[in-house]
Amino acid sequence: MSHISTDGDVRHVASRIEDGVHRWRARRALASGHETVILPYVGYGSTGPNGSWIRVLARVVLARPGAFEAGQHQAQVIADGIRGFRNFISPILPGGKVRIDVGNQHFEVEADRGGVIDVKLMVDLPAGWNEIRLQAHDGDDAQAKILVIDQAQKFGVISDVDDTVVVTALPRPLLAAWNSFVLSEHARVATPGMAVMLQKVLLEHPGSPTIYLSTGAWNVAQTLQRFISRNLFPRGPLLLTDWGPTDRSWFRSGMQHKVDQLRRLAEEFPDMSWVLIGDDGQHDPAIYAEFARRYPELVRAIVIRQLTPSEAVLAGGRSHELRRTTPEVPWVYEPDGARILKQLAKLGIVSTESVNLLKDD
Repeated sequence: MSHISTDGDVRHVASRIEDGVHRWRARRALASGHETVILPYVGYGSTGPNGSWIRVLARVVLARPGAFEAGQHQAQVIADGIRGFRNFISPILPGGKVRIDVGNQHFEVEADRGGVIDVKLMVDLPAGWNEIRLQAHDGDDAQAKILVIDQAQKFGVISDVDDTVVVTALPRPLLAAWNSFVLSEHARVATPGMAVMLQKVLLEHPGSPTIYLSTGAWNVAQTLQRFISRNLFPRGPLLLTDWGPTDRSWFRSGMQHKVDQLRRLAEEFPDMSWVLIGDDGQHDPAIYAEFARRYPELVRAIVIRQLTPSEAVLAGGRSHELRRTTPEVPWVYEPDGARILKQLAKLGIVSTESVNLLKDD
């Protein structure tokens, strides 16, 4: 269902309603003294054969003075673990203007209708971790971390988040609401052995990036970043999405979001060979299989964490067997990180010494 306005704007009626609500909330927030706040997310980039570049990710919201400092919540209860709904109640600033400073280069960018900044800039930064400065036009500023991947790097990891990094059983709508809006950060549970497995893999592939791909909303990005750090998962960019309507439909497709981001990474890193990690709850095997058929040379292995019977029920059932559809790409199906690591050793992705060290630990 689309709507044609008198000014020629052709969009789905839901997106027009949502935009109106966002504008109304922004006007009320500004009138009551709220300030523009930039929430920086971890970005990435490459030294690139065709010029160096970075992808900057952030969100522009409105908050009461003192609620944030340098883009981070200041209240101790928030810093230590809050109810998830608080991540969703800050008014956003659609079209918010932001200046990005990278060394002595300056860029003026504008947030999208959801307050999200997602821009690619041609800049020259060294491989490794870098920091850039984001500044709103009214003075608020924050530092964003950027992982610049060396063009010589040929190995990387792309990992799902839901039921792969954190046990969420997100595909069930009621459980998704519980985990996203009610559950405290500290009540969320890391999936067994996955952090250790990822750390072991990256130890044997120095400089390799880990990129986290999820259907979660940008609202929970800082929560997930803290969870990843607290549970000793490798640092890396989070590629999330914006919940709500699009210009063409009532709801965004989480599956399409993952497909689009994987294809983008394939274009940005045409010489990278990825280990794709997900779970067998619903769509990950199908998404990864499609990617492997399209780009078999870019997939080192597909790793699927098998859910427990109870998790599988909560997640909506297990996926169909798809490994036969990608004969050029090996698959690993195991229930936890330790068993996954053993299979990765058999594939030569890690050494048998890593498995033996895990036993000793």
